Amino acid sequence: MKFGLVTALSALVLAACGGNTVGDSEETAWDAIEEKGKITVATSGTLFPSSYYGDDNVLTGYEVEIMKAIGEKLDVDVEFMEMGVDGILTSVQSGQADMAANGFDITDARKEDYLFSEPYKYSFGGLVVRASDNSGIESFEDWDGKKAAGGATTTYMGIARSLGAEPVTYDNATNDIFFRDVASGRTDFIPNDYYISNTAVQFFADLGVKMHDLKYNPSEQAIVLSNDDNSVKEKVDEALAELREEGVLSELSAEFFGGEDVTEPLENVDELPVFEPED
Repeated sequence: MKFGLVTALSALVLAACGGNTVGDSEETAWDAIEEKGKITVATSGTLFPSSYYGDDNVLTGYEVEIMKAIGEKLDVDVEFMEMGVDGILTSVQSGQADMAANGFDITDARKEDYLFSEPYKYSFGGLVVRASDNSGIESFEDWDGKKAAGGATTTYMGIARSLGAEPVTYDNATNDIFFRDVASGRTDFIPNDYYISNTAVQFFADLGVKMHDLKYNPSEQAIVLSNDDNSVKEKVDEALAELREEGVLSELSAEFFGGEDVTEPLENVDELPVFEPED
C-alpha cells in the first residue's frame, strides 16, 4: 500500500512539473508569425498618400512602405489584406490580420481593445470643403446640419456626429470620389487627418475642393495590434526605433507628404480644440 501511495504521489508531482514546462514554452503571437514567415497587415489601399496604388499599379504609401521596411528588419514577408476601413480593426481583433496600418489614431477607447506600436505620425484634424464657398462653414458650429463624408467608424466621423453633422458613409472609396461629391454638393465636407487631406487636396487640385482653416484634435498614429500578448508589439517597436534612428521614417514622410516631417511631435497643438467623438 505504501508503494502504491508513493507511486501515485510521484505521478502527481511529475504531472505538475510537466504542466509548468508546457506553460513556460507556450507559443507567443510573434512565434506564430515567425513560424509562418509573414506578417498579415490590414489596410485600405485607397487612402492617399498612406495606402494606395501608384501609377505602376503597385500598393504603396507612407504606412505601406513603413510596413515593408519593418518586414525587412524582422526578416519576414509582409502580406497586405485590403478592405474597407470599417472592417480593418475587426480583422485584427478576430485574428484575420496580425496588425493594421491605415492612419489610425491612438485613442483611449481603442486602447481598451488593442495594442498600439510607438507612434510614427503626429498630426491633427483637418477639413476638406468646396473651394467655391467653404461649404458654408466658417466655424465648428456650422458643422451642425451639414453632410459629413467618411467611413462610418472613423474617429473623425464620430467627431462630426458629435457636432451635429449628418454622416454620409462610404465603403473604401478613393480620395477623388470623396472630393467630387463635396464639389458637386452631394456632401459638404470631409473631416479627416490634416496631412492626409492636405496632400490629397494638392494632388487632386482640379476637383474643386480645398482645405479649411479649422484645425482640431491633436493626434498620434500608429500600427494597431492584437492585445493577446506584447510579443509582436515589442518586435515592431524595436524595428520602428531602428528605422527612426536611421532616418528612414523622416525620408518616407518627406516622400509622401510633400516634404513635411510628420514623424516628430508638433508644437503648439495643445492649443487646438478637442472634441469627443460620438460612438
